[in-house]
Amino acid sequence: MKKFQLGEFEEVVMLTVAILYENAYGVSIKKEIENRLGRNVSVGALQSALKRLEDKDYLVSHDKDATQERAGRPKRYFKITSLGKQAMQYTKETRNSLWDAIPSISLEVKFSEVYNA
Repeated sequence: MKKFQLGEFEEVVMLTVAILYENAYGVSIKKEIENRLGRNVSVGALQSALKRLEDKDYLVSHDKDATQERAGRPKRYFKITSLGKQAMQYTKETRNSLWDAIPSISLEVKFSEVYNA
């Protein structure tokens, strides 16, 4: 099911759009990711990811809230499509399946590994 593959940053953007629901626009998405994950997000990387996700039909956008403070420019709001929701569900199930398949011994931290690292 290649059409449902999401890159790591694309997944973060999709999850953030879902969290913000009706308030998901460029600046709010950037700030939410930075606050929740403690990582810097470049405007260019975010805009590229949003464009890719729209091209994949995982997101749709619409403009609103043109104000004088923004020189009459509207904000572009994003919403997850039905296909985007399917992609998110597929990604979540795939990750959970991989985590569930890991034998517990694989993740055990041995005393010697901690002190010899």
